[in-house]
Amino acid sequence: MADIVVLNHSVHGVPAAECADALRERVDDRSVALAESAAAERELVPEAEVIVGSDLDADLLALADDLRLFACTSAGTDRLDMDAFRERGVAVTSASGVHGPNIAEHVIGWILLITRRLDEGLRRQERAEWRHFQAFGELQGSRVCVVGLGAIGTAVVERLEGFGVETVGVRYTPEKGGPTDEVYGFDELLEAFVGVDYVVVACPLTETTRGLIGGDELAAVPVDAVLVNIARGPVVDTDALVTALRKNDLHAAALDVTDPEPLPADHPLWSLGNAYVTSHVSGYTPRYLERVADILARNLDRVDETGSYADLENRVD
Repeated sequence: MADIVVLNHSVHGVPAAECADALRERVDDRSVALAESAAAERELVPEAEVIVGSDLDADLLALADDLRLFACTSAGTDRLDMDAFRERGVAVTSASGVHGPNIAEHVIGWILLITRRLDEGLRRQERAEWRHFQAFGELQGSRVCVVGLGAIGTAVVERLEGFGVETVGVRYTPEKGGPTDEVYGFDELLEAFVGVDYVVVACPLTETTRGLIGGDELAAVPVDAVLVNIARGPVVDTDALVTALRKNDLHAAALDVTDPEPLPADHPLWSLGNAYVTSHVSGYTPRYLERVADILARNLDRVDETGSYADLENRVD
């Protein structure tokens, strides 16, 4: 039997076998097994110390007598029955942070495309049209507001450092500071938006952030600003956003997430010339499960050092 059991699932199309292989390379003092079928899960789970997967249903959890840690391969753990894990004394960790590099690159890509009007260059290439056009501006010297300073927001700020921009952060607890030049609270959003050139929405969807950016907030953003949303669609009021784009009260919006989602084929965001939409793909990276394995390997090193599962990276309480 194996110390670590990887449940058979995929994340963004990357198969769990890659996670198992990555763990074998990183944790050579523990045995790793991939449960390739439901029968294999029932056979392997009872003696596993660690289980890796996107979810663990009640039936499998009931079989896991030796389980000490469930390493969830998702950044969000809201679908897990945390009370059931607590009752059994099982620690749970998330994959928070694994999305940082790829989603941050997606954000920078949109900002550069819109700023330099690369989409217009592609349209002229399709028409074999050699005719000059002007860029919208420069990223250098601009003011960028990042709403949410978790792993993804911080990764965005880190990648902006080389562009010579001024950064503003918005977070639940502004007293903690952050990597940005200025930090505001969610109740100071209108103040944070003053004079910004770009707004990057990177906060989780909670009761506090649902509808966080509505008509009043969009009105506080300068008319030549760009909004990029890679958080969740409902953080931004869709009707208010469409109105702002139609009235040119906002230069452009780049959206990897929408509300509703999937976006209906007849939705106005598809046809607005200043709306750029990708279908919730910024989270994809071929290195996703490698990063999950990195987190677990670091946590198992910590367990070896402390003898405890209490103080783990990305521990979910």
